[in-house]
Amino acid sequence: MLLRDLLAVEELRLALLAGAGGVDREIGGVLVTDLPDPGRYVSAGDLVLTGLMWRRDPADSRAFADALVTAGVVALGAGDARLGMVPDDLVAACEERGLPLFAVPVEVSFGAIADLVNRRLAGARAGDLRSVLGSRRRIVAAVAEGAGLGRLFALMASELGVTGAVLSAAGSVIAGDLPEEQAVRLAGEYLRAIRLPRVVRAGGDAGPFTLFAVDRAHRAAGWVLACRGELDVEIGYELASCVAMERARMEEGRRVERRLAEELIGLATSGRADLAELSARLRTCGIDAAEPYAVVAATVTRPGAADGPDPATLGGQVVEEVLGRRAVAAAGADGAVALVPLRDHGTAAALAAEVGERVAVIAAGLPRVRVSVGVSAGLAGAPAIRGGTEEAGYARRMAEMRGGGVVTSDEIYTHALLLATVPDGVRRSFASRLLDPLFDYDRRHQAELVLTLGTFLDCAGSWNGCAERLHVHVNTVRYRIRRIEELTGKDLSSMADRVDLFLALRAG
Repeated sequence: MLLRDLLAVEELRLALLAGAGGVDREIGGVLVTDLPDPGRYVSAGDLVLTGLMWRRDPADSRAFADALVTAGVVALGAGDARLGMVPDDLVAACEERGLPLFAVPVEVSFGAIADLVNRRLAGARAGDLRSVLGSRRRIVAAVAEGAGLGRLFALMASELGVTGAVLSAAGSVIAGDLPEEQAVRLAGEYLRAIRLPRVVRAGGDAGPFTLFAVDRAHRAAGWVLACRGELDVEIGYELASCVAMERARMEEGRRVERRLAEELIGLATSGRADLAELSARLRTCGIDAAEPYAVVAATVTRPGAADGPDPATLGGQVVEEVLGRRAVAAAGADGAVALVPLRDHGTAAALAAEVGERVAVIAAGLPRVRVSVGVSAGLAGAPAIRGGTEEAGYARRMAEMRGGGVVTSDEIYTHALLLATVPDGVRRSFASRLLDPLFDYDRRHQAELVLTLGTFLDCAGSWNGCAERLHVHVNTVRYRIRRIEELTGKDLSSMADRVDLFLALRAG
């Protein structure tokens, strides 16, 4: 309610005495007081009514007006019952400070003014509530009719004044408008949050955002609705549900695409399909016969988790989100596999770099979750699918050995490829059988046989090079090597034995 509207109520016969420039201020509440210093009890937006019991001399008027202006009071209504008039010093004090002042006739009670203002405010709030409810109904109806995320955000802004973005756990913007740096920061806050919704800052000069989980997906593959400001929780939940409806609708279409990709990869790896059929299925999956692509394999493991998606299923979900839903991942028994066109990346190395950046966001936010991804070299044509799938699978297993991350095909054509294909138990047993005697000796004698062995092999068997790197005499290196040979039964002048010990160091 505006002050102008209150002054216009004829039956109250209120007379404006000062501060005519403030009649368009909005009244937020009414307070009646006769305290000499009401500053502690008034709030911004209040209309103050007083019987002037506090006034003893003109200085009191100036102090009273100062307290009201400091508190952000809208206006002052003064009753003339005590003095028979509103004193000129109060009129002058209010005029000087731009504080609207009006006289309340003796026959008009402060209660009548307060009741009228409160009724008007209640009516306005009810109207606002009806407007908000109407806006929310229109938003939900539009989403139910398939409006899409772009239309949803336009309606959120126009109907509710709510802006923000939908983000993936990897920090990519799915809908809305948000700088990448803020998106990554908010995604990290979402991943680390103990519970949602949560009010956070996006960094820099950005104001607060309220984060809402979109659905019940695992956080590593989840979406988060980030709304600017401290949004009402009920409205936020409803908007997040609208986003979840749209995500579910998108998932229906992706299920068909996943099935087609699964069938293509299954036929290619089986070796039973002919080239024409594979090429046709490749085109069905959105990749032309001569178009370059790469194979991405992934798993996501959650140590200690007893329920939820398996590593392959969750790995596929994460890969799709990391790639901005530009590819689909077929979940198999050993892991998820996706064929990714390189049209948006240029090279397989550039694709791996992008995936690595996004996976790093998830790893930082969920340190107990291990995302392991393998990326093949650039490929072309249907016949390359089988080899590319094997290549990406080996790279993914190497990433698992490292505790997560992204490994490319360039890294697997080494001894690491051999180690990646050996079962964990066999690999550990092999390393333990050769190296445990050295570790035991080092513990008992505070020696450095294991360090010396690794350095000696890195120096290609050079006595002097090893001694220089370890900062010891060459005779000390000779003594340690002889001790290593005695404890392991290996001859370090033999290339075969050197390879065994080298692999044992890498497999441990």
